[in-house]
Amino acid sequence: MFADNTTVRMETGSGRFMAAMSYLGILVLVPLALKPKDSYVTFHARQGAVLWIWEMLAIYALSVPGLGKMLFQFSSIACFLLSAVGLIAVLLGRAWRLPLVGTLSDRL
Repeated sequence: MFADNTTVRMETGSGRFMAAMSYLGILVLVPLALKPKDSYVTFHARQGAVLWIWEMLAIYALSVPGLGKMLFQFSSIACFLLSAVGLIAVLLGRAWRLPLVGTLSDRL
């Protein structure tokens, strides 16, 4: 789809808004449903979907005694930071592949 650090210019504010929603947890479903043909929005929505799935799996990690809490804390911080980087990329009008997340999103 997009190469690493590719600059993408957006013509409309609605595309940027939809792409930003991709990094806000379950709201990732809105851009996937409303803008499935916009390549910029779907690029960010796929990455946001991977992050959201990771967040949901991290909640289930809490049921693992001992190690689960540490895994949840690490995942929460990592997802927060990656979501922040994704939001910054949207604000700058770019399509940055997030580490690990970008690779997994290509398989969706």
